Amino acid sequence: MTKAVSSVQSDIKTWLGKDAMASVVVFLVALPLCMGVSIASGVPPTSGLITGIVGGLVVGALAGSPFQVSGPAAGLTVLIWQLVQQHGLPMLGVIILLAGLIQLAAGLLKLGQWFRAVSPAVIHGMLAGIGLLILTAQFHVMLDGKPIGKGIDNLLAIPDALTRAVTGGGAPFHAMCIGIMSIAVMALWGAYAPKKLKVLPAPLIAVVIAVIAAAYFKLKINYVIVPDNIWSVIQYPTLENLKHGFETPILIAAVSVAFIASAETLLCASAVDQMHQGQRTKYDRELTAQGIGNTICGLFGVLPMTGVIVRSSANIEAGAKTRASAIFHGLWLLLFAAVLPFTLRYIPVASLAAVLVFTGYKLAYPKAVPKLLEFGKSEVAIYAVTIAVIVGADLLKGVVLGLLLSLFKLLYVFSQLDIKIEEDAATNCVHLRLSGSATLIRLPMLASALEQVRAGVEVHVHFENLDYIDHACLDLLSNWEKQHEASNGSLVIEWDELSRKFHQRRSGALKAAA
Repeated sequence: MTKAVSSVQSDIKTWLGKDAMASVVVFLVALPLCMGVSIASGVPPTSGLITGIVGGLVVGALAGSPFQVSGPAAGLTVLIWQLVQQHGLPMLGVIILLAGLIQLAAGLLKLGQWFRAVSPAVIHGMLAGIGLLILTAQFHVMLDGKPIGKGIDNLLAIPDALTRAVTGGGAPFHAMCIGIMSIAVMALWGAYAPKKLKVLPAPLIAVVIAVIAAAYFKLKINYVIVPDNIWSVIQYPTLENLKHGFETPILIAAVSVAFIASAETLLCASAVDQMHQGQRTKYDRELTAQGIGNTICGLFGVLPMTGVIVRSSANIEAGAKTRASAIFHGLWLLLFAAVLPFTLRYIPVASLAAVLVFTGYKLAYPKAVPKLLEFGKSEVAIYAVTIAVIVGADLLKGVVLGLLLSLFKLLYVFSQLDIKIEEDAATNCVHLRLSGSATLIRLPMLASALEQVRAGVEVHVHFENLDYIDHACLDLLSNWEKQHEASNGSLVIEWDELSRKFHQRRSGALKAAA
């Protein structure tokens, strides 16, 4: 008994040791990203740090995915920036509070799985579109400028901004050099860093080198501005602001944040599950935890959070064993924010923007296209349209249009039925070959085809090219068989063929899932 207890205690110490080391790595990854996402969202840099603290200490303890790390996400920067411009910073907290309550309610109502019922083409299109929005907006910040407006406007303005930085010199040119250097460091570190040193995250290395270079050359560029007390950025919702929460634009904004944050979180959780052999994600619990976290962030008036893949993958790669690593990373952020906030003032804004430009590039890179092509060109078309509308109009319109196109595609697929009637006069036999989907929508078409069959013949119904048949169509065939038999005819339905076909598909799907 004593040996067993000793063994358990030893295992716990080993796990805690590994979790503590992993949490330091996650903290180092999270630090520049929390600030970069804040600046890109149009809020104070310390706002993202507070969100990271809540994501670690609160959501980390409650999460349904023990290895997933939560914090401010690049995927929400564009939407949050738009909301800040439209409604002001004081109303952001109300919007995030409502979004958190929506997520909390969805989790308690066990709707977690439904948030995953979104076409992969739309999800990948959303992420790629967000990547382009981040890249085009933060490119201007990397030149010590400001985003112009919509994604397409930022994209079209890049050549002119680049020309002015190169030819004009001064702060924009120096900031551009810091930004390009930061991107180069991240790319080279990821490709050529010694294996033992790769535990140090590329964004942190890039920011540290940028700080050293900017200090050595005494560059007159924009640096991160932080208050002496980082908690001063907290803005509790006022009663007046809460009253505005019932207005339609605010409710639409809250639903948008809740939907996108939930979809991104649960997509990330699915990806995290594929990276380890431990406990699988409990999606409803994860959604509930995210709702609690965003409710707290809304009360504080800081950035919303999601599950984030970069920090989560770093957590697993660093050897995390339990959820303690995610919790510890929030503790390190808290200690840093409380003791060393003054060090943030030495960080060039251009280097944080470069981190997000690089992140945006990785999100926008069309690596999903080959997989989508396996399921048809229509999936790639939905992906491309989603990206185009996100960049040309806004994030919400792009996602909604992508969802509608996916729905139309589903309706189209389930409404396509091809019927071929082949007569064999020698045997007085008719072959009815069905392909596509025999559903209620195409029942009149099937009924019309059956009416064309002569009385007194033997009819064979073939299913080898059929994707789906519903009860209504089977019932039609059954009733028609009775009528046809009354005219001395007969109906032969290849039930074995249909059963074998769908059994093989089910077995194949189960093997693929395994």
